[in-house]
Amino acid sequence: MSSFHAIAIPTEVADSVRATMKSPKYGFPAHREVAAGRAPCRHCLDIIRLQEEELILFTMDAFHGLNVPPSPGPVYIHAKECARFGESSGIPDAYRGRLLTLEAFGADRKLIAEVRAANSQEKSLAEELFIDSDVKYIQVRSTEAGCYLFRLERN
Repeated sequence: MSSFHAIAIPTEVADSVRATMKSPKYGFPAHREVAAGRAPCRHCLDIIRLQEEELILFTMDAFHGLNVPPSPGPVYIHAKECARFGESSGIPDAYRGRLLTLEAFGADRKLIAEVRAANSQEKSLAEELFIDSDVKYIQVRSTEAGCYLFRLERN
């Protein structure tokens, strides 16, 4: 069992974007289309099926609620309602073995460490980062696209 769990975006955020087609906090228009490339849903933490499912692309602050300066960026969710990821232990299945960048943050959003995971190292690297008691959370990003995927927190 892992000593950490993954945090998906809140259901309230996903529902609001689907209902209004606007990004939360910023009000920018959201974009809806059939998935044409690899698109991870930040709500259920699954991959949106290519050429089968519709997605919504919108601007979101991955640090919202963490009392730090905003850092907006593009994210996807399923266009149709999906169940929020259950915050179970470890890295979600859809991301295991992928090229991931783990950014360990401390108080006041101080970047403590940044490591790149390959060859299924993501779990062991996250556990190593959490050994440091100054690490408050880890933001996980796609190494290839650079985009925010989800946050890890200690159990």
